[in-house]
This record gives sequence, structure tokens and C-alpha cells, in this order.
Amino acid sequence: METPDAWADLVLHPVRIRILRAVATRRRTTRELVEDLPDVPQASLYRHLAALTKGGVLEVAEERKVRGTVERVYVLPGGRVAPADLAGASPEDHLRYFTAFVSTLLSDFSRYVSRGDADLAADGAGYRQIVLHLDDAELAAFATGLNELIVPLLAHGPREGRVARAFTSILLPVEPERN
Repeated sequence: METPDAWADLVLHPVRIRILRAVATRRRTTRELVEDLPDVPQASLYRHLAALTKGGVLEVAEERKVRGTVERVYVLPGGRVAPADLAGASPEDHLRYFTAFVSTLLSDFSRYVSRGDADLAADGAGYRQIVLHLDDAELAAFATGLNELIVPLLAHGPREGRVARAFTSILLPVEPERN
């Protein structure tokens, strides 16, 4: 992947998003992906898997012999990314890491809304994007305040009445609007 546009062309395809969503939950064999996506012709699925693998969005974690053929096991690359990895990451690395992150979010949300009884308001679930206009000092104060709110909650373990909830944040600069 050389540019963000190339990355978008690679990843933002309906079948490829479905593949990434399936692999985000766990390692998948080619056979499992065929079963997970029965409406996708097998030859087409193989082409998409090859493109995602060549682009570094998927990795082949294992190859095994099954009935005279080689079966591949696919995973999202990288697993957990440490802060040191981010500091030295190339733009292509960042795109791979972010793809894995977003694929996991997509998979989690898909499972939630597909369960049949999802009620965003009652469950305290939601998603939205807001734009904050902050200078560096205000951003630092925001991050400190957010950490002061969240860190004590991390000590809460499971117990009756508590529901596990994923809190996800993405903070990035927004291109200024052009008039």
C-alpha cells in the first residue's frame, strides 16, 4: 500500500470488509471464510484474499495440508500494538494497524446489532463523531481529564449488575474546511 487512496481502494470494498470483519473475531481458514460468505463465489473470495494479503491487510498465519491441497489460515497482522511500535511505524504500518482496529470495531458492532434485541438507548450504546477545537494545552488538559475519569473505572471487575462495555476512542486532526 503506497498511499491512503491505494489503501482505501484495497480495503473499502463490500466483500473485503466482510472478510476483514470475519477475520477480526478470530483466525479463519479459507474453508471457514467460504462458509461465512456463502453468497461470494469461491474464485472471487480467493482473489479478494490474495489482494488483502498482498496489500498487508491480512496475513497467512499458517498453511496446512488438507486432502492434498494447502489450506491457509488468515489473521489480521500485528495483534496488540505497543506505543513503541506506533512511534516507529510507517504510514503503511499505521494503515494496517488501524484497519485491524476498525475491523474489530465493525465486528463487535455487527454482533451487537445482529443479536436481535439490540436497543442502543437502553444499552447505553452509541456512536458519534464530534469536532473539538483545542490548542495543545487544551488537548493535554482534555487527555488528563479523560484519564482521570477512566482509570478508576478500569479497576471495576465483573459482578452482578455490571455489564461489560467497550469504550473506544479515536482522536485525530481534521483537515480545515475550505471556504
